[in-house]
Amino acid sequence: MFALFSFVTGKTLCGRLLPQYLLPACNGEITTMSFLQDVVDILLQYVVRSFDRSTKVIDFHYPNELLQEYNWELADQPQTLEEILLNCRTTLKYAIKTGHPRYFNQLSTGLDMVGLAADWLTSAANTNMFTYEIAPVFVLLEYVTLRKMREMVGWPGGCGDGIFSPGGAISNMYAMLIARFKMFPEVKEKGMAAIPRLVAFTSEHSHFSVKKGAAALGIGTDSVILIRCDERGKMIPSDLERRILEAKQKGFVPFLVSATAGTTVYGAFDPLIAIADICKKYKIWMHVDGAWGGGLLMSRKHKWKLNGVERANSVTWNPHKMMGVPLQCSALLVREEGLMQSCNQMHASYLFQQDKHYDLSYDTGDKALQCGRHVDVFKLWLMWRAKGTTGFEAQIDKCLELAEYLYNKIKNRDGYEMVFDGKPQHTNVCFWYIPPSLRSMEDNEERMSRLMKVAPVIKARMMEYGTTMVSYQPLGDKVNFFRMVISNPAATHQDIDFLIDEIERLGQDL
Repeated sequence: MFALFSFVTGKTLCGRLLPQYLLPACNGEITTMSFLQDVVDILLQYVVRSFDRSTKVIDFHYPNELLQEYNWELADQPQTLEEILLNCRTTLKYAIKTGHPRYFNQLSTGLDMVGLAADWLTSAANTNMFTYEIAPVFVLLEYVTLRKMREMVGWPGGCGDGIFSPGGAISNMYAMLIARFKMFPEVKEKGMAAIPRLVAFTSEHSHFSVKKGAAALGIGTDSVILIRCDERGKMIPSDLERRILEAKQKGFVPFLVSATAGTTVYGAFDPLIAIADICKKYKIWMHVDGAWGGGLLMSRKHKWKLNGVERANSVTWNPHKMMGVPLQCSALLVREEGLMQSCNQMHASYLFQQDKHYDLSYDTGDKALQCGRHVDVFKLWLMWRAKGTTGFEAQIDKCLELAEYLYNKIKNRDGYEMVFDGKPQHTNVCFWYIPPSLRSMEDNEERMSRLMKVAPVIKARMMEYGTTMVSYQPLGDKVNFFRMVISNPAATHQDIDFLIDEIERLGQDL
């Protein structure tokens, strides 16, 4: 811990040091290095524990318990450095170990060491992405990385534009914003009152962010038309075309179709080629929300599932999902260069002076909605350097193989029913666990009512024991089912076996 001596005053401080003796305090170097070394030690212990299968995924406490057990309130007087370190330990003690091999709860899991190092570095640099003059290397890395991602989408030479945004929901909203501007550029100055009633189309299994973007942009959620899906969760192109024609007959203007490459629940990939044909026929902007499934472009074995993505006008791709980049890391890719700049620029003269001594095209801030923008690219770039494309490919292929392993283990196993027939397209495996008490029951309303309660109880028990975490949800007329997703390369067949055993152990008595 710390020496009981103030390097600033030369006097003891009741045996404790205060944060005021850290840099930039005069002669604060030794205290600062000692403090940060202790923080690093805490972090390294947490990292090691995250990969230890004998540790809990979560030390679960109810909100009122945590509020009562610790004093989280902010005070007028500073804490000592010793107390600050205790705060760090306590926070991590109750944090979910999202890097744990048995954490399957969300689409963003795993803990990559190079990505973690890159995150630490960007926090230390603490700069902004709006101009080349304050983020020279980071701006260049964003330029290089976005071009490479556009190449992988299939746009010749990586042509086009793009930006890293705070998440897939914002990337999808950017696409909607740019598509509207492309069709009606006057909306930028005159607003929605100056243009016709716009409508967008997306599948009934698409991410809620499409509607949220429509609400934020003043288009309105009622103007987002949901297209029917088949039994596997894929958009039905014939229904899309029918709804487009209906909208046009009502005098509405179709301006965007948002197809999904990897739906959140089923992991379905919409038929992009057929959708692209329809968008071309009716001159509608085609966006592909590949937040979850975009990573499959790294895999020679699985990238066919995104065939047709090269015909899109814009693509969302979240490397913080299947590629395991630390949160947050989401890219919007746009096929037409210069469109983002025209759509969003405001010519702020205190940032984007036109008489600078370098190439102004590298001042990228005016094409973003944000002013302050975090450095997200460095994590992805450094991981890509460390793994190469082939490393990401192996990681993604492994996760899909694990999903297939789980599917094969449970598809004919007593006590399990699949939500849809056939092998999953992505790592989403959707199933019901049927406790022994329900297995001989007739498939009626009472059985559905009881089955609906099974997954929530098992999930609650998982969290209380802290052994594993997996998500559940209802969908349409289907009552609560488990949605198992795998994006953590640390997971193994043994972890899948453990999950199955744990579900059965915790659900036998239901």
